[in-house]
Amino acid sequence: MGIVLTPATAETLAESGIAGPVSFLQTPFWAEFKASQGWKPFYFILRTDKGSRFPLIALSRTLGRFGSFAYIAMGPPPEALEGSGVSAALEEIAEALRSRLPGDTVFIRFDPPLEGKADLRGASLLRKASGDVQPPDTVIVGLEKTEAQILDGMKPKWRYNVRLGEKKGVGIRMLKGREAADKGMESFWSLYRETAERDGIAIHDRDYYRNLFLASCEGPFPADLRLYLAEHEGEDLAAIVTLFGPWGATYLYGASSNEKRNLMPAYALQWRAMIDAKRAGCPYYDLYGIPPSDDPKHPMHGLYRFKTGFGGAEIHRCGSLDIPVKPIRYALWRRAEGVRAFWFKRVKKLLKKGIARRS
Repeated sequence: MGIVLTPATAETLAESGIAGPVSFLQTPFWAEFKASQGWKPFYFILRTDKGSRFPLIALSRTLGRFGSFAYIAMGPPPEALEGSGVSAALEEIAEALRSRLPGDTVFIRFDPPLEGKADLRGASLLRKASGDVQPPDTVIVGLEKTEAQILDGMKPKWRYNVRLGEKKGVGIRMLKGREAADKGMESFWSLYRETAERDGIAIHDRDYYRNLFLASCEGPFPADLRLYLAEHEGEDLAAIVTLFGPWGATYLYGASSNEKRNLMPAYALQWRAMIDAKRAGCPYYDLYGIPPSDDPKHPMHGLYRFKTGFGGAEIHRCGSLDIPVKPIRYALWRRAEGVRAFWFKRVKKLLKKGIARRS
């Protein structure tokens, strides 16, 4: 295919002539923040045989006694995979990466922004990962329409709920940077812990989110990260964290109280963030993660209904794909990863929900 990878720095990825990233996950802001959390970023410029140039960021992390692995989230962009096929292109990129990654790298994991299931026919090394890192299924609301048209695209009940909060006196405030880290984090964290207990989800510790906001304003690569809080009569009821950029806007985290849920604060928050994203020039608003289908038996079916009600397009990507570098160690890690995923995503969640129902 003729792909060439050239080592780069975070600064050179902003060079004129290099295509912009398709996701915040391929930005120096995110890579440098993850570096503060134990990952090591590697920056590259990917050049195709057509002369196009794209940024490519790989994050490396240790697997303990297994070695380490490299992770490329939402990359490479689809345009870089045109030609000889996705499998061949990813294998070629992985081969070019091997000599530039730590010597104990066990496998390279891609999360390419490609819709549909990956066609692995003819792939000599590429295989589906035992679990997906980024949510392969999501809802994206286009912001090219007018505000009225975006609202009209929602389901009737969603339009009603969006307006309900305002009628009932729900106020929304937006915080950024150090103000979010210092003045809004305690409220967000309290709501997020309450949400995690209620829904049986895993979350980071408080400092992770605080440091993310500090990185957005004090790090080497500032970012438009926003905390929205919905309050009623002096009480914070719900919160969301969103990230805006030229690629689009992404809803990262959401939290809500068990109190006054009849005021529907989560709907008002999403609507406010969508409008702000439109006015900031973002082409779309990514609600970031839904179950793969409208299955009432799915444990997260409520999330599916909530996000699809905003009228966006459902996107179904191929998910995480692996290329083993050290096959034996990879096979051992894959088995361990499968057991760990089953425990955290199935058994532990069911146990939490069982305890919550009994309490």
